[in-house]
Formats: sequence, C-alpha cells, structure tokens
Amino acid sequence: MKIIGFRGARRQKKLQSRRSRKSIFQIKIKPLWRWHPYQRQIVNGIVILASVLLCLLMLPTRFLGMEVLGIGPNWFLIWVVAWSVKRTVIQGALAGIILGLLQDGMTSPEPTHVLGLGIVGATTALLQKQRFIQEDFISIALIVFGMSVLAETIFACQLMLAGDRNPTDIWSYYQKVALASAIVSSLWAPVVYFPLNLWWQKLQLARQKP
Repeated sequence: MKIIGFRGARRQKKLQSRRSRKSIFQIKIKPLWRWHPYQRQIVNGIVILASVLLCLLMLPTRFLGMEVLGIGPNWFLIWVVAWSVKRTVIQGALAGIILGLLQDGMTSPEPTHVLGLGIVGATTALLQKQRFIQEDFISIALIVFGMSVLAETIFACQLMLAGDRNPTDIWSYYQKVALASAIVSSLWAPVVYFPLNLWWQKLQLARQKP
C-alpha cells in the first residue's frame, strides 16, 4: 500500500509540474492583439527581413523539381506580388525597386531588375485596388504567372535596347525563359504567399481591436 501511495504521489507531482509549465508557457505568449504596437512593428519588420533574406538565399538554389528547362522560381518576384496584393501602388513599386537592387547586386546591374520588379509591384497593387484579383490559390498563381511574363518581357526589351546582341537570338531565348519562369514561379508562389499573408492578416486583425 505504501508503494502504491508513493507512485501515486509521484504521478500527481508530474501532473502538477506539467500543468505549471503549461500555465507559464501560456502566460509568456500573449495574443497578438494584446501586444504593444511597437512590439508588433518590430516583429513584423523581423518577419519581412527574414522572408526577404530567405528569398535572397533561395535565388541561386536549385533542388529537385524546382526548375523547368534549367530555370528556377523567381523568388523576389513572388515576394513582391505577395507584398503588393494588399498595398498601395507606391508601396508595391517601392518594394519592387528595393528587391530589384538586391537582385542586381547578386547578378549584374545591366540590364537591371529594378525596372521589372518595380512595375510588377505597382501593377499588382493596381489590380488589387480595382478588385480584379482574389486571394486564393488560383488567383495568386495566375497573377504570378502574368507578372513573371511581364518582368521577363521588360528584361528582354532592355537587352534589345542595349544593341550589343542579335534581336532574333534575344526573342528566341526570351520565349523559353519567360514560359519556364512563369510556370515554375506560379507553382511555388503559395510557399511564399500564404505564410506571409496569414501573418499580415493576423496583424491587421490585431490592429483593429481596441
């Protein structure tokens, strides 16, 4: 009887310790709407910087099933679309310009990616403002597909204006690159869009609560 009582006491102590740990954990993590506005801004800034850095690291990365005809997803373009869906035209264009500068720093400033990503951000925000797109898997994939073709077209036009290459070779290469980039980027768009969109939705709801 004493042994049984001793075991029961040990089980009760374990249960009490687990409950105390859960209660401490619940006390530490407050609901998002109870956070101080500055705390939400700091965490949001960290999420934005971390996601941009992750996309930057993923640009030269190629995993199995992540490329079509040797072309991988345009992660910066996907991020700009995810950002611009719920932003103004100026905010979308500014995000595209900043990420375009980062991409130029990794590749080459001529021809630049700033122009293409800037126009992509502004166009995406304009489409959302006119209510031409919805926030579901098909709509986001379609808009990433279209914006990828637009960005590659702008890039090819810059190559033609440079005048140091044969226009026929540029357009033949452009057709392959534009189609492959649009397909693979639209397929991988949810990987970037939905986590960021979920966070920004929760952040918006937290701001609306008194």
